[in-house]
Amino acid sequence: MNFLALLTSAGINIGLCSLFLMLYSILRKQPGNVNVYFGRRIAEEASRRSNSFTFERFVPSPSWIVKALQCKEEEILSVSGLDAVVFLRLIVFSMRIFCIAAVACVFGILPLNYFGQETKHKSFSSESLEVFTISNVQEESSWFWVHCLALYIISISACVLLYVEYKSIARMRLVHIRQSPNPSHFTVLVRSIPKSPEESYSDSVRKFFQKYHSSSYLSHQMIYKTGKVQKIMTNAEKAYRKFMHLKNIAIDQKCISGIHRCCLCAASSDTFQLQCNDFELNSKKTDLDHSNSSKIEKECSAAFVFFKTRYAAVIISDVLQSSNPMVWVTDLAPEPHDVYWSNLWLPYRQLWIRRIATLLASIVFMFLFLIPVTFVQGLSQLDQLQQKLPFLRGILKKTFVSQIVTGYLPSVILQLFLYSIPPIMMLFSTLEGPISHSERKKSAAFKVLYFTIWNVFFVNVLSGSVISQLNVISSPKGIPTQLAKAVPRQATFFTTYVLTSGWASLSSEVMQLFPLIWNLLKRYIFQINSDQLSIPSFPYHTEVPKVLLMGLLGFTLAILAPLILPFLLVYFFLCYVVYRNQILNVYCSKYETGGRMWPIMHNTTIFSLVLSQIIALGVFGLKKSPVSAGFMIPLVILTLLFNEYCRQRFNPIFKSLSAMNLIEMDQEDEQCGRMEEIHQQLHTAYQQLPPDEIDFCSGECSGSHELHENEGSRTIQLDDDKDQTNDDNDCRKPLEKIVPVA
Repeated sequence: MNFLALLTSAGINIGLCSLFLMLYSILRKQPGNVNVYFGRRIAEEASRRSNSFTFERFVPSPSWIVKALQCKEEEILSVSGLDAVVFLRLIVFSMRIFCIAAVACVFGILPLNYFGQETKHKSFSSESLEVFTISNVQEESSWFWVHCLALYIISISACVLLYVEYKSIARMRLVHIRQSPNPSHFTVLVRSIPKSPEESYSDSVRKFFQKYHSSSYLSHQMIYKTGKVQKIMTNAEKAYRKFMHLKNIAIDQKCISGIHRCCLCAASSDTFQLQCNDFELNSKKTDLDHSNSSKIEKECSAAFVFFKTRYAAVIISDVLQSSNPMVWVTDLAPEPHDVYWSNLWLPYRQLWIRRIATLLASIVFMFLFLIPVTFVQGLSQLDQLQQKLPFLRGILKKTFVSQIVTGYLPSVILQLFLYSIPPIMMLFSTLEGPISHSERKKSAAFKVLYFTIWNVFFVNVLSGSVISQLNVISSPKGIPTQLAKAVPRQATFFTTYVLTSGWASLSSEVMQLFPLIWNLLKRYIFQINSDQLSIPSFPYHTEVPKVLLMGLLGFTLAILAPLILPFLLVYFFLCYVVYRNQILNVYCSKYETGGRMWPIMHNTTIFSLVLSQIIALGVFGLKKSPVSAGFMIPLVILTLLFNEYCRQRFNPIFKSLSAMNLIEMDQEDEQCGRMEEIHQQLHTAYQQLPPDEIDFCSGECSGSHELHENEGSRTIQLDDDKDQTNDDNDCRKPLEKIVPVA
């Protein structure tokens, strides 16, 4: 691909991005789209919606960019929590490190690559992009020390910035833990409770913890079987039970509604109506009698156990409770809003089977995805495409068509295929059996990240060598050499990928295309005027892998093809503006993990650094520059040692809670007299509806909030069950009128 094809791709994406941003600045002012672009703010504010026509509503304006940039980090922390701040910190880190890389590489390395060989250059617009890569530098050149020095500057700067961010985020996490009392700090999730034929699960839990943890045990709440299948079975059972009860009641079919005079007031009464009312009372009585036994049957071998202090809960969650590690399994409970109720009743013994099965399914799906990736890779090789499809030679000879096919089409097709990855990986993560929404998203983020790095980077780089040459797979030592050969050749594809997957996807994100289209269909086609507003939570499992993949492309291509860095910087600046706007106006935070995604971001950045250093080592070896190659080895070792130091110093803070902080918090609450109030709040923190309380015909709960305590155990009955069945991407609140912000 030549430089003109790159400019064609850049022009198309700049045009689309500018068009989407202008449309967004107009659409966000329309009253009908307020629930699409201001969902989070609608949930907090109540104003009037103005339907009057004004010319200002149809004029593009950059005011939303100014407001997004003016917002301080403290406001984002109070609005969306620490997780959103950590994600924005990743973008800020990427902006800083690639500003340093752009200065060092664009002004220092790009001229060396361009004039690396004594050849007569063509006109700038018709130059091949390979002349801007390290492939254009002749072997045994004395200027490779500049590339080595630039990589040292990038690596050292990245490590310093990573350390500063890790330390700052760890401090913010400790402050977050010490803020308000969290019910999860007092609660332990117990699974794989052994079944006793003589007593129920609830009695077993109470006896076990009163015997072995009597000084700290407070109470417990049993977990019932939930899920759509279980609800269908429960409703069918209730319908059958009521039908059999109706069948067994003897009702005189010949009974005629007779009029009798009451001896007191001489009012008429309907004897048949009295019999029906009596039947309803008997039916309710039968349901109540059946309730206790049914609840015992629906209990699963899991329970939330509450303790008097935070320290006791953490210690018990970490200690092995039985000589058999497969029974009485304890873990610190997630936050109440973070609990994924549908997976709590899954048998603990089958979880390892589920993890292995989903791992194998992910690997199989990863290899099946090679088919579209190989097809996309073939589009970027115009000569091979003409050989395999001779009937396209006439069309592909046209300059504009060849520029579109090689410069724009491959990355667009790959991006369309990649849209199917996050939902599939989320399904795999759900089948693993996580107990919280955040754990499910974290697992999905891992899978999406590994999938995109493998299929977007490694498969595109090695598809012409490793896949077709089995001898490379049989000798892993040759992989660095193959990477050194292939990565500079694919630099042009990755540059266009930054344009299509980066710039275009950000403009699509700010436009909220799918919610916007659904809102228009609902309002004008289906004529649905609903007062319910669906507010999505931030899709960390899709956006974090995107940003990390762009960082990997930047690190690996910084000294090999510096031309990617300006496009990458524009992407991260757009990221910063767009995601701040979305976090402030669109997405809500239903639960908080305290920044637990940062270790994933840190480790992926270290992996990107080490990969760039290994590829540079291979390139210097191919270019016969042993001095530069020798200097890469200590850089790889130092980077790995830095990562190990951070893992030992900061990573434990994100995995567990310190005894010192927990004991100090317990002492402060006891001295202030808040501990008794906290214990009372624990009884209503984790709420789940037993299946028997769901009405058999409507699927809704007909009871009221009731709390029963019996010697430390309790049963909770609720009016609605939406929290256990709705996905974590929906917070449903009443839609209130609001004036669109210009």
